[in-house]
Amino acid sequence: MTAIGFLSVAPVMEGSMSGEVAKAVAAIDEYGVEYQTTPMGTIIEAEEVGDVFGAAQAAHEAVDGDRVETFLKIDHKRTVTQSADDKVDAVEDHLGHEARSDR
Repeated sequence: MTAIGFLSVAPVMEGSMSGEVAKAVAAIDEYGVEYQTTPMGTIIEAEEVGDVFGAAQAAHEAVDGDRVETFLKIDHKRTVTQSADDKVDAVEDHLGHEARSDR
């Protein structure tokens, strides 16, 4: 089984959110799941879907503010084990090159 989540946690505030986002990423790290932060959110990988939810909750609670918006999207493959890297590799195989531009 593989559960891959895309998580975005952000306080509703003016100015830079990077400090609060760093708190969310630190909470994910502390939770102990595999993750990769991107400019638009963080990819979370776990064997069990409950661990994706748990890491997302930890990240949400780590952010300070009167209002925090959290978006979580989960791809839960119940019969196949496939990492996030495997999914990108499959797309790149079809493309015949890396799934990113050099521009």
